[in-house]
Amino acid sequence: MSGFLAQLPALIGVVVGAVGSFFVVMRGEQVRFRRERDARWEERRLGVYVEYARVLKQTVTLTYRIAAHQGNDPHPHPLSARDAEEQLAAAADARDPAGEALLLLGAPAVVKRAREWVVVVIEMEAFLRSGAREPETWSALLARQRAARSAYYAAVREDLGLPPGHSGRWEVSPPRPPRS
Repeated sequence: MSGFLAQLPALIGVVVGAVGSFFVVMRGEQVRFRRERDARWEERRLGVYVEYARVLKQTVTLTYRIAAHQGNDPHPHPLSARDAEEQLAAAADARDPAGEALLLLGAPAVVKRAREWVVVVIEMEAFLRSGAREPETWSALLARQRAARSAYYAAVREDLGLPPGHSGRWEVSPPRPPRS
């Protein structure tokens, strides 16, 4: 019995060490699991954010082309509203599921900015359906759309912890006349 008592402190040390090691390993696993889970959700949110912007930008590009056909925009590839009708419908149909995914996974600030952007795009579509030839009004709508898009991207970057990005304004110099 005295041999057992002599080894008891060592046995207690082994048990305490094993229990402590177990808790340290479990804590490390929990931290690793949370970090991996957060990274997966962040990737999914980024995918949803990108997809929403992509489908909304499809509509925006079509509106540029229709506006050019109506004389409101200098887009180099005009398209009549009649010819664009099917493409606009497809873009609107794609926007709905992308918007639902955004509502499900998006941060509230991003969803708010997305809504502001889509409202301006819907106003652009309504302007074009009216058939108005008002380049100044169209330019104001474009400025609002660009500002709303920029605010959406800023909210996405903030939600994902990304650095500020490009403004998205691509200044194109006018074509030069051919040399004689």
